[in-house]
Amino acid sequence: MKRFSYVFIIKTTLLLSVISYSCKDDFLKQPALGALSDQVLTDAKGVQALLVAAYAALDGQASDATAFGGGGAWEASPDNWIYGSLAGGEAHKGSDGSDQASIDPIAKFSADASNGFFNSKWKAVYEGVTRANTVLRLLKGVTNLTAADRTNIEAQARFLRAHYYFDLKKMFNKVPWIDEMTTDLNQPNTADIWPKIEADFQYAFTNLPEGQSDVSRANKWAAGAYLAKTFLYEHKYTEAQTIFTQVISQGKTTNGLAYGLLPKFFDNFNPATENGPESVFAIQNVANDGTNTIANANQGDMLNFPYNGPFSCCGFYQPTQDLVNSFRTDANGLPYLDDYNLHPIKNDMGLTSAQAFTPDTGPVDPRLDWTVGRRGLPYLDWGLHPGQDWVRAQSYGGPYGPKKNIYWRATQAQYSDQNSWAPGSAINTMLIRFSDVLLMAAEAEAQIGNFNKAQEYVNLVRKRAANKEGWVYKYNNDADPLAGFSTTPAANYSVAQYPAGTFAARGKDYALKAIYLERKLELGMEGHRFFDLVRWGTAEKTLNAFFQYESTITTDIRGGKFVAGTKDYYPIPQRQIDLSGQGVLTQNPGY
Repeated sequence: MKRFSYVFIIKTTLLLSVISYSCKDDFLKQPALGALSDQVLTDAKGVQALLVAAYAALDGQASDATAFGGGGAWEASPDNWIYGSLAGGEAHKGSDGSDQASIDPIAKFSADASNGFFNSKWKAVYEGVTRANTVLRLLKGVTNLTAADRTNIEAQARFLRAHYYFDLKKMFNKVPWIDEMTTDLNQPNTADIWPKIEADFQYAFTNLPEGQSDVSRANKWAAGAYLAKTFLYEHKYTEAQTIFTQVISQGKTTNGLAYGLLPKFFDNFNPATENGPESVFAIQNVANDGTNTIANANQGDMLNFPYNGPFSCCGFYQPTQDLVNSFRTDANGLPYLDDYNLHPIKNDMGLTSAQAFTPDTGPVDPRLDWTVGRRGLPYLDWGLHPGQDWVRAQSYGGPYGPKKNIYWRATQAQYSDQNSWAPGSAINTMLIRFSDVLLMAAEAEAQIGNFNKAQEYVNLVRKRAANKEGWVYKYNNDADPLAGFSTTPAANYSVAQYPAGTFAARGKDYALKAIYLERKLELGMEGHRFFDLVRWGTAEKTLNAFFQYESTITTDIRGGKFVAGTKDYYPIPQRQIDLSGQGVLTQNPGY
């Protein structure tokens, strides 16, 4: 149940965009002028409204964008489907080469600092920083708050600020730190801001309560998970392991549920079952909120529906063959860690819908068919995926469709939002879920030599994948998919846990390799992959192998090349360098 008042968020956001948050290109350069003084907002009610607005910025839609009708929402999507999954080799841009052409060079690592997508992301995330800072600045003058409420508000604002800076840091690396005490907003970007991100998350972890008035708000354990994730990105594995252990053993959701895996994998992406024990921190999306816009729906994925068919738009975000092949399992139900592309899963490239096609019959991990739409298999309750009929240009983007962001046909009136030219949905944006925590914890354990504990965490995730109740099943009647599902699995599903002692016997390199691939299988198409590859130091080898393989299948990423040390981070937007003045912002190497 979503209890946060998102109509209130819209009204607050629109109000504050007028009075406080003019998000022009140079909004960081000088304070925005507003019609209302700080004193009007410096009371308990006003600072709570400002905090709600700081949460509202999580959707990545800057207040000067046309996001309240949907335009450009994908450029700063909070799930980072462009910057994390496309650039990580999990997906093709899709559509065709002329539509949103600025994405193509991002996927091939040939984009430069003038690419407008980078500026859109930078602006949208820094708007979140600015809103969090405004809460912290004005909170100092509020007198009608209890000490507990004051601390809670400060901790939430610092959690949000740390989240926004974490997003900026992992994308751009060199980012200027601006806090509530900064008077000259034209700051250099040469200092490492990880310690400041740590400090904000640590304050939030120490001071946030376990429970909050709304499920949308951050709590103690969300802050702990994020603090441990920060340590992991800094390669502080012992510190990460300590916090992860607490989060796993003691953590609860804001609405009081002990952290755990949902029994069925796909329940994480179903609005009817979200905000359960696996939801550590999520952006709450709602559809049909009475505003006649998709402002509070999942706008970031509005392009990412199959082309034609029952959806109004747009044919973007098509999974790669490389991702699909990763789900192949061997005779023991285990993945091929090194050579999964030598065991490819059959596709229907080049075949029209009139030409016969029989889906692959080899063993696959069942998470494949909750992550990828492939021809001849049930596509939720919309019918069998028809192949080319739902793909704009197979030769360009491949034969597959995305699935985790798709609403169900039976509940579309409730969970889809058609108030724009492309759909929104009520599917939450999962920023951190518990399986992610388990796999990050496994990584930290393996790095410090606790291989049995690392394997235990991985096997928990694989055990859930093996739950037959959570598999995809054939329809009772292919001609009437709403008539329900049979008891016959839709494919040859086979997934098993690693045998006891495997990680310890095979050593650190094997354990890490298994953990890294498990993250790809579990979190595929969720925006993590590129950032994982960079922090692991495997991006150059992995992505160049991907380009070589995938270029034999599609044309869109031919010529792609990743160079470590120069493409680990995206360029500082040239627009921001120009606005800051000569010598203030330093460009990342290689741009």
